[in-house]
Amino acid sequence: MARASTSLAPNPSWFTPKRLLAIFCVINLINYIDRGAIASNGVNGSPRTCSESGACSSGSGIQGDFDLSNFEDGVISSAFMVGLLVASPIFASSANSVNPFRLIGVGLSVWTVAVIFCGFSFNFWSIAIARMLVGVGEASFISLAAPFIDDNAPVAQRTAWLGAFYMCIPTGIAVGYVYGGLISGFGWRWAFWVEAILMLPFAILGFVMKPLQLKGFTPAGTRKALTAVEDGSEDQGSDLSRRGEVADESSKLLRWRAFTTFGKDLTVLLLDKVYVVNVLGYIAYNFVIGAYSYWGPKAGYNIYHMSNADYMFGGVTVICGVLGSLTGGFVLDYMSSTLPNAFKLLSFATLFGAIFCFAAFCFHSLYVFLALFAIGELLVFATQAPVNFVCLHCVKPSLRPLSMAISTVSIHIFGDVPSSPLVGLLQDRINNWRATALILTSILFVAAGIWFIGIFIHSVDRYNEDIEHPAAPAVDKSNSTPLLAEKTTEAA
Repeated sequence: MARASTSLAPNPSWFTPKRLLAIFCVINLINYIDRGAIASNGVNGSPRTCSESGACSSGSGIQGDFDLSNFEDGVISSAFMVGLLVASPIFASSANSVNPFRLIGVGLSVWTVAVIFCGFSFNFWSIAIARMLVGVGEASFISLAAPFIDDNAPVAQRTAWLGAFYMCIPTGIAVGYVYGGLISGFGWRWAFWVEAILMLPFAILGFVMKPLQLKGFTPAGTRKALTAVEDGSEDQGSDLSRRGEVADESSKLLRWRAFTTFGKDLTVLLLDKVYVVNVLGYIAYNFVIGAYSYWGPKAGYNIYHMSNADYMFGGVTVICGVLGSLTGGFVLDYMSSTLPNAFKLLSFATLFGAIFCFAAFCFHSLYVFLALFAIGELLVFATQAPVNFVCLHCVKPSLRPLSMAISTVSIHIFGDVPSSPLVGLLQDRINNWRATALILTSILFVAAGIWFIGIFIHSVDRYNEDIEHPAAPAVDKSNSTPLLAEKTTEAA
């Protein structure tokens, strides 16, 4: 009997591409609610202060309970990124030997446990270590979710689907601001415990749901069969001791191949001009956005005396984030989703967004600030889908997880990891939140300039570049058919 398969495995009928997108969006939303909550005035709190008469207040939230300076407070935000930076390349490389869908389940489980530990932290170092583990947990999802979405989205709506996914970043942060303010009445520790409860079902889902296979990767079963054929372990005439020796040698060989493959793939990425320019612009962009998300409520409270800064910033960010992220995806699809068009949208949206955000901080009127800043955020968030579209389409399919992982590592290690403590240090020195905000916002102009260079670099969309696997079954990877929509057929 001959069999022709157009799918790597049959999938439950209810597990459709749209439901996959919805599940990933909710997970992404919870991830960023956590970031917004820890940055909110309700959870983050305020430091202890002393008046000239010697009377001291106890402060509030994390900063008050642990008596943190602004610099130490910023380090807590960056500690999360350390774990994410270390783990992202590991999870991306592991996709060659472990089903990527299962890796997401592992990461979400680590995330859930780490967030619980955040709620039980007792000093600066304990919460810093817990935040590092939260970053480790999120690393698998950040590296692998976007390639899964890109595989299963309809061809004409790929960027729009990515826009919907990345819309959850500003939305989650904004909801986190409001959530942090609301739950602070029960104590800041409850913010983390409730997040863990929300994420737990998705962590379990990652293990019990039939796993998917990413485009460009050989199924685990096929890989095992290939190894067995190569090392002769299926020869029934071989003795057990010989099989063990061969298996051990094969295991060492596979580990060495994985290491060398990682080095070669990383070299390919770093020599790709399109990829490098895209990530450099993303680094400058994320330097600003990361500091905005962490210090925004506190800056608004001090510059414009917003008593409800959490809700103000949360409301503006969620509206502009949703509209901006979706609009960026739809506009690029309308323009035709090409790499040069993506760079055009990135550069001009960031340029005009920077102008509006910079102008907003120059005005003393709260209402003028909110109006200009809202327009600026709308334009700035329109970059979310295009920048990740470039990361996914300037490399061949098998490099997409590593591309996303290295992009994530780069934008954090050079972007929002240093930006939060550096902005805190700058504010400690100059003690002027308006000046600090203007200096920070000016870096968006640098991001716009870098992405503008990308327009003139020769680029090739490699989404459909064939990946050869000698022992892999014939798989139809037509980009017009999502993986979850494929059916398995048999022919006698």
